[in-house]
Amino acid sequence: MKSILGKKIGMTQVFAEDGSLIPVSVVEAGPLVVVQKKTVEKDGYSAIQIGFADVKANRMNKPAKGQFEKANLAYKKFLREIKVENSDEFQIGQEIKADIFAVGDMVDVSGTSKGKGTQGVIKRHGFGRGRETHGSKFHRMPGGMSAGTYPGRVFKGHRMMGRMGNEKVTIQNLEVVRVDVDNNLILIKGAIPGPKKGLVSIKTTTKK
Repeated sequence: MKSILGKKIGMTQVFAEDGSLIPVSVVEAGPLVVVQKKTVEKDGYSAIQIGFADVKANRMNKPAKGQFEKANLAYKKFLREIKVENSDEFQIGQEIKADIFAVGDMVDVSGTSKGKGTQGVIKRHGFGRGRETHGSKFHRMPGGMSAGTYPGRVFKGHRMMGRMGNEKVTIQNLEVVRVDVDNNLILIKGAIPGPKKGLVSIKTTTKK
C-alpha cells in the first residue's frame, strides 16, 4: 500500500483532454524522509516512520529531538508510522516524493475536518424545524428526547446539540488527476477534509 503525508493547499479546477472541467483539491505531498525502520525481528512488525514539514529546533521537545539527531536528520514537524511489507527496502534518510502516485490512481484521503464549535440539532444532524407562526414557540428546538416514566432518562448516543467538526474524516475512492513532481503537488478530484494548510494522509484506496 502506497501512502504519503501532505498539506492541503486549497481547491481549483483543471480541464481534461476532452474539455470537461474537473474540480480538484491541491495537496503539497512531501517530500517525506524516512526517520526510523521497524522490523519483524526487533519490533514484531514491519513499518517505517516518516517525517514531514521542516520545523525550528525550539519548537521540538527533547524526545523528538533525540530521535532526529540519532538519525542525523533535520527536524520535522509531523512524525507518522506507515506499515510496509518489508522495511529493509527503505533506508534512513531516504526521501519519499509525490511520484509514488500516478494519474488515474484511486486513493483514500484522511484529515481533520473543520471545527464548527457547538451547533444545534438542525445544523449538526439535519433535523426539521418547527413552524414559525401562530404562537408555535417550537422553531429550532430538539423535540422529545425520551419517555417520561420509563425509562425516565435519555439514552446514550441520542442525537442532540454539541460539538461539530474537528474529527478525523476519510473520503474514499478519489481519483488522482495530476502529479507535479517538481513542485511536490498532487491534484485529487473532488473535495478533501480539513482547512487550508491542514495535514492530510493519502493512501491507496481499500475499496474500489
